[in-house]
Amino acid sequence: MIVRDKPGLWPLLFAMRGSILPRIAPQILGFAAFAGAVLWIDRRVVGLPHPDGTSFTVFGIALSLFLGFRNNAAYDRWWEARRLWGGLLADLRSLGREVEICIADPGRQARILRLALAFVHLHRLNLRRLAADDAARAWQTEALADAPHPPDAALDAIGREIAEGAAQGQIDGFGLRTLTGRLSGMALAQAGCERILSTPLPFVYSLLIFRTVYVYCLLLPLALLEPAGLLTPLFAGIVAYVFFGLAEVTEELAHPFSATANGLPLDAICRTAEIALAPRLGQEAPKPLTPHNYFLS
Repeated sequence: MIVRDKPGLWPLLFAMRGSILPRIAPQILGFAAFAGAVLWIDRRVVGLPHPDGTSFTVFGIALSLFLGFRNNAAYDRWWEARRLWGGLLADLRSLGREVEICIADPGRQARILRLALAFVHLHRLNLRRLAADDAARAWQTEALADAPHPPDAALDAIGREIAEGAAQGQIDGFGLRTLTGRLSGMALAQAGCERILSTPLPFVYSLLIFRTVYVYCLLLPLALLEPAGLLTPLFAGIVAYVFFGLAEVTEELAHPFSATANGLPLDAICRTAEIALAPRLGQEAPKPLTPHNYFLS
C-alpha cells in the first residue's frame, strides 16, 4: 500500500510509485498513435467522416457511470478486507488479555499466543498464495507447515489447547466460553477474507468494460478531427489515460490481498500483532514496519 502525504505539483505530475501509468502506457501511446494516423489520413489521403460530438458525449457519460459503479464495487471489496483484518488484529489483542485472565498456566498461555501469531502469518501467506517465509517460520511448528490448510490447523491447535486446559481444570466455564467465542471470531474473519479471495468480481463486468473502452477510444478520433485538429492525438491519449486508468485501478482494488502498490499492508498488520503480543510472551517487541519508497507491504 502506498503511504504518503498529498504530493506537491512536481511529484503529482511525475510520481510513478503507486501510479497506474506504467501499466497503461502502451494503450495510451497506441491510441495516441492511432489518432495521429487517423488525422494524417483525413488530411493527406481521403476525408473521413466527422461525426457530431454529442453522441460521444452521451456515450462517454454512460461509460463513466459504469466505470464508477465497478470502481465502487471493487473499493467495497478492498474496504471490507481491511475491516476484516482490523477485526482480526483486535481479536488477537483481546485474546492476549483473555488468555492471561482465564488461564493460570503460563506455558499454555504462551503456546496459545504463539499459535495465534502462527495463524495470522499463515493466513497472510494463504491469501497471497505464498510459501512460508521467515516471519511465519518463527512461529509455526512442523505440524502446521505440513498441514493441508495451515491457518485452519493453527486454529485447531488453539482449540485443542483450550479443550485440554478445560479438561485439566485450568479453565472454568466462563473462561471456556470467552476463549471459544474469541476463536470463533478469528475463524469468521478468516472465512470472510477467503470469501473475498475466492469470489472475484464477475468476469462479464471486466469484459464489457474493456470492450466498451476500446470501442470508444477507437471511434473518438473521428469526433476530434474537426474541433481538436492537430491536437487530436493529445486528447485521444488523455481520454485513454482516464478510462483505461480507472479500469486498471478497479482491477487492482478488486484484489486487496495482492502484494501490489495498492494492496493491503498485510506484513505490517502481522508485525503489529507481534508487537501487541510480544510482552505477554516475555519477548522484546519488534519494531513496526515502515514504508520503503512510500510502499508499505
